Amino acid sequence: MSQYFDLGDETLWNPSHGASRLFQRRVAVFEAELELPSGIGPMENDECQISPDTFEPFVNALVAKHRRASHAIWLALSEGFTATVLVLAERAAITVDWGRHGTAPEAPLEDVQVSTATGMSAPAEAAAWATCLREKARELERRMPR
Repeated sequence: MSQYFDLGDETLWNPSHGASRLFQRRVAVFEAELELPSGIGPMENDECQISPDTFEPFVNALVAKHRRASHAIWLALSEGFTATVLVLAERAAITVDWGRHGTAPEAPLEDVQVSTATGMSAPAEAAAWATCLREKARELERRMPR
């Protein structure tokens, strides 16, 4: 059995029920974390509509938050979700401003890991950060049936 994440008449993703439930729960977590609606509607009759006008700001806010974080646990917990969202964004023709996100974070750092031995950690270098996140999204894209 599977469920459908659609943009109009186009299916962006057709995951199993288990993967879909987990993803939807993570959507709710990150909507609360970002204080933004995702544009990913409720699952009704195994179908969910994605609103591109709401999804685009959510995607860019998620990527910006990921860029500002340097806490290893926060990054580990968010990386898979962020990469999955990036696949959906690409399939929905949502523009991610990698140039803006790839630069040094403009806003204050968030979720910073502090170690007594080394002090505060900093976000990854811009090119390495973007390359790693995009590669994770490409890896997942091959495993996300339509």
